[in-house]
Amino acid sequence: MPHSTTPFDASDYLETEQEIETFLQESLDTSIELNDMSIFLTAIGHAAKARGMAKIAKDTGLGRESLYKALSPTAKPRFDTIAKVVTSLGLKFKMVHF
Repeated sequence: MPHSTTPFDASDYLETEQEIETFLQESLDTSIELNDMSIFLTAIGHAAKARGMAKIAKDTGLGRESLYKALSPTAKPRFDTIAKVVTSLGLKFKMVHF
């Protein structure tokens, strides 16, 4: 009997605000370490999906299709788009000296 699998989707596991915050921080840290911003961009997309893309679209004033496109791993979204989505998730960027 063949086994069936489904693709892993992080948004299925992001249930609390703390989980989303930790997931995005770890993704950002990894993106910086590996010099690959697509990791962070993909993570923002998963977090937005977990919260509900329709809600994020309403909060940001962007269309759902535009959000899906902007948050795809190969996209090059404007910083203001990312900032709007992060703000809609109830988060903000903070600079720290390390």
